[in-house]
Amino acid sequence: MATKPPTGDPVQDAPQVTPPKHAAAGLPAIGHTLRIAGAQMGLARTARTLLKVNQKDGFDCPGCAWPEGDERHAAEFCENGAKAVAEEATLRRVTPEFFAAHPLADLAARSGYWLGQQGRITEPMYLPEGGDRYEAISWERAFAVIAQELNALDSPDEALFYTSGRTSNEAAFLFQLFAREFGTNNLPDCSNMCHESSGSALTETIGIGKGSVSLEDLHKADLIIVAGQNPGTNHPRMLSALEKAKNAGAKIISVNPLPEAGMERFKNPQTPLGMLRGTALNDLFLQIRIGGDQALFRLLNKLVIETPGATDEAFVREHTHGYEDLAAAAKEADWEETLTATGLTRPEIERALAMILASERTIVCWAMGLTQHKHSVATIREVVNLLLLRGNIGRPGAGVCPVRGHSNVQGDRTMGIFERPAPAFLDALDKEFGITSPRGHGYDVVRSIRAMRDGRAKVLFAMGGNFVGATPDTEVTEAAIRRTALTVHVSTKLNRSHAVTGRRALILPTLGRTDKDVQASGRQFVTVEDSMGMVHASRGNLAPASPHLLSEPAIVARTARAVLGPASATPWEDFERDYGTIRDRISRVVPGFEDFNARAARPEGFRLPHAPRDERRFPTRTGKANFTAAPVEYPRIPEGRLLLQTLRSHDQYNTTIYGLDDRYRGITGGRRVVLVNPADAAELGLADGSYTDLVSEWKDGVDRRAPGFRVVHYPTARGCAAAYYPETNVLVPLDSTADTSNTPASKSVVVRFEPA
Repeated sequence: MATKPPTGDPVQDAPQVTPPKHAAAGLPAIGHTLRIAGAQMGLARTARTLLKVNQKDGFDCPGCAWPEGDERHAAEFCENGAKAVAEEATLRRVTPEFFAAHPLADLAARSGYWLGQQGRITEPMYLPEGGDRYEAISWERAFAVIAQELNALDSPDEALFYTSGRTSNEAAFLFQLFAREFGTNNLPDCSNMCHESSGSALTETIGIGKGSVSLEDLHKADLIIVAGQNPGTNHPRMLSALEKAKNAGAKIISVNPLPEAGMERFKNPQTPLGMLRGTALNDLFLQIRIGGDQALFRLLNKLVIETPGATDEAFVREHTHGYEDLAAAAKEADWEETLTATGLTRPEIERALAMILASERTIVCWAMGLTQHKHSVATIREVVNLLLLRGNIGRPGAGVCPVRGHSNVQGDRTMGIFERPAPAFLDALDKEFGITSPRGHGYDVVRSIRAMRDGRAKVLFAMGGNFVGATPDTEVTEAAIRRTALTVHVSTKLNRSHAVTGRRALILPTLGRTDKDVQASGRQFVTVEDSMGMVHASRGNLAPASPHLLSEPAIVARTARAVLGPASATPWEDFERDYGTIRDRISRVVPGFEDFNARAARPEGFRLPHAPRDERRFPTRTGKANFTAAPVEYPRIPEGRLLLQTLRSHDQYNTTIYGLDDRYRGITGGRRVVLVNPADAAELGLADGSYTDLVSEWKDGVDRRAPGFRVVHYPTARGCAAAYYPETNVLVPLDSTADTSNTPASKSVVVRFEPA
């Protein structure tokens, strides 16, 4: 049966450590899933809810954006997806009485785990100026507060409209429409902190900032390279696709500073044999040093070019531009420097080359391990170079596969959540609604924090997410937010952002993916876009957690009416009443969504067009796929320091902490641990089980400190360390970002160790 939330924060100062696991999923995953779900929902509700996850007549998992195939299992979810659903469908409730008993100072002292475990927020809450705790407020009064603050600004550009990747297509479209009708392109979103580097690199090289493969392509590939990604924890259902590819004869190369259980062996819980024996996935594990990926792919490209017959000359001649520049740059790639940058051996790289040359259909998948470095965009361009040399774009079983995180982060961007929108999108939006959208670029996440810090932004309106927990340089970010006049968070559950506020603050509780959404015209559905460009409907099946909740589209529509007033000709009331009217407008503004309502009604949904994949047509500035030849970069680590990457535990999704364990890495009962190679630890005098402060070093000379971390001797790459975020976000300088994309460089933080 469901259990009550914890009353006190668990003690985390003595985590237990056992050897890391060498297989993922299996019976332990089933057992853990049932325990977590049962504690949050109870047995009957667990069954009723989980059997609707990712089903054609059900709701899209609020976790990751991994796609579903046409044929689906009855249990079409993973362990971490079940945790995400359980926390949203929980029977626990956060009522006005809870807020009366917990002042803001108390909430600010609590861990993210404790806050998230309290349950669903049931009513709109308001923190008045000078108040010490939230109090209940009517919806009408809440919208009036927002209108008062926004309309008092000297410029619309003093407002920030942040979007989380959980937001539906319909809500995202309305949110950006409202922001632009209000007069700003300040639309930062969570993509700014994760795959912005992917979008920047892919837009320049192939003309579209999305992946080019389908689930079926993975099943047909000869070779899959998984670089800077841990599917076993971050996208567990991807393991099933990799297993199917392996069974069809594919080879898999994993490129990662850490060995990960999911890539070693996958024990598929859908089959008895899978649970018993499992499938070994890695054919080659390249344990690369943090940030060495560009050097690796540049050398591989040199070797491909030098191998007679290895380059697809017809494809290069007909479909690409810039080959000569790449060839000249690749010629300079040096074995010795590459081995230094990567920490790999020559035989390992030669074996990877042999596998690449033997493959006619190659896919490269990646995630944050490639996107959160200073040179991330150049690294991803180098990945594209490799695929272009072999003709592996626009071919079945081949292509680029940036694996997105949150379930609709890609769809939100498609709907116009972008601070630098294309003029063609704004032209279509203006024509459809009779407005004049601003043309100047707005703020991304990092620039938004700077603007709040400097007093240039005074209102933060967040559509979902945990802005404080997801962003870098925690002390700077929190101080910046506290300078604002108003913070507004549209949320289902509590998180750290609700405890770090402007002078006034609002929490607006909303329906979740699991909730039934009934409006004046009847029951509604929303749509999402997965990581591979499939759009499909999502329909919740549970009674809402409270009668006082509003849906995200309703919250945006009512906010817009309050702020814009009768001067707005946009039919906000119609949009709230019937989401089909939103989709009709989307169909006339966003390419690929023609006849949106009819296509969304199909059980399987529909696939968005992708010119490089569908036609080998590349809508770039040259009209062709572009080779690039950026100088090779990799981090240099000063003596006595290590290079730290921030990462997730297995008991978390993004900033949501489900538990205090990291089962695959052998960590239980705590999160303040730092993983260090035993040889590095010996040189630095860090005994296993000792406690240390992590202090980051950057060119601004500021010491950023994360205190009290237990040292865990772990088989990381030499010179590299790892620790969980958001606890280590404090170490990431706000201005340490990727070139071009401005994504925080959270995967390459130089740290020193000081006694705790």
